[in-house]
Amino acid sequence: MSKRRRKPKLPNYPVRVTVESMTHDGRGVAHVEGKAVFIDGALPGEELSFLYTAKSRKHDEGKLCELFQASDQRVEPKCAHFEICGGCSLQHQAPASQILTKQQTLLDNLERIGKVTPERVLEALTGPAWGYRNKARLGVKFVRKKGRVLVGFREKRKPYLADIRRCEVLHPSVGERLDELAGMIQGLQARERIAQIEVAVGEQATVLVFRNLDPLSDSDTQRLKDYAEQSGLHVWLQPGGPDTVAPLWPEDSQLSYHLQDHDIEMQFQPTDFTQVNADINRAMIRQALELLEPDSDSKVLDLFCGLGNFTLPLARNAAQVAGVEGDVRLVKSARENAARNDIDNVEYHAVDLTQDPAGQGWMQQQYDRILLDPPRSGAQEMMPHIAALGAERIVYVSCHPGSLARDAGLLVNEHGYRLVAAGVMDMFPHTAHVESMAMFEKSHG
Repeated sequence: MSKRRRKPKLPNYPVRVTVESMTHDGRGVAHVEGKAVFIDGALPGEELSFLYTAKSRKHDEGKLCELFQASDQRVEPKCAHFEICGGCSLQHQAPASQILTKQQTLLDNLERIGKVTPERVLEALTGPAWGYRNKARLGVKFVRKKGRVLVGFREKRKPYLADIRRCEVLHPSVGERLDELAGMIQGLQARERIAQIEVAVGEQATVLVFRNLDPLSDSDTQRLKDYAEQSGLHVWLQPGGPDTVAPLWPEDSQLSYHLQDHDIEMQFQPTDFTQVNADINRAMIRQALELLEPDSDSKVLDLFCGLGNFTLPLARNAAQVAGVEGDVRLVKSARENAARNDIDNVEYHAVDLTQDPAGQGWMQQQYDRILLDPPRSGAQEMMPHIAALGAERIVYVSCHPGSLARDAGLLVNEHGYRLVAAGVMDMFPHTAHVESMAMFEKSHG
């Protein structure tokens, strides 16, 4: 019988190093006897000591112990829980430096994975650094040893909920109320059967969707209603799958945001995918339209279109727009948003874009502009089909630089496009998330 492999014993003394660079998830990189160590809380150029937290074959991990020479990028984290909470990883780095790090991450990925370099680097899109996050999924846990409920994000690289009382990046309507929320849930009979809270912030209301694993008692239901009325927060319940989400108070609860540049109101459900950062979303749409340059003769294809966040602004500026999305529920909402805004030059199609779309009617059309905003996995399966459509210009909105780089390499190196421009958008300040936009043009000759 084989023996179970023991974890290597960790040294219990601090080790002094100079930090050379950063990982793509925001940790400092140093080397000890030729082996890489990823250090939480460390910045490039710093001299420090660290304590080992984990060892593996390829690299080790550690946490900052003592700082001897600080980087000029270092700032004091605003959040009291930054050391423990896994929601943010870069609060110790000045916002301007975070942007430069993310821009370099994008360019490194494009060169290393895609073997491409943009002809022009776009100026980074930036917005508020605090209280910006309008969407989040908060864990809820009654911890018997502590005798109380925790509400928040997981600890850094651990499965446990972090013991936090407020969140500086969440919208203040929720971020300043985590302790209050935890106290309210603690008074529920179902305190051990509330699994999570989904947060969705619109311009007129903030919705909290409580995932209740069991039906609530009458007294718990009344307590939640009372809390909603007192706080002004809208409370919804989710007793089962996504289709069971429904408002508790008020019964006519509704969420929306405005795209003022285009005179568009977008209504959405609290569990719908929407961009987390309203300011960056508006700037992102503006930049996408500037890069695509649609006009009154343009036919535009919007892939992974969701609620129509790009489709409807495009329709205000183009002759015809087709939006394609795999989520049938989102397509229904997109059609309703088009009708609500009196936009009739757009058509929507519910299609799984990981499958071959060659037989689809919308694939038989001619488009001179294409926009795509795929999930983290990117749009590798769609690249040959996008290229076959032969659009003069493509704008790719990305939430993962690695998948963008891979797909950019395909467009440029296999399908005859040029990477004209690329740059980052700081959708998630203080985190290592790299959101970006790239523009491609068809090569001629």
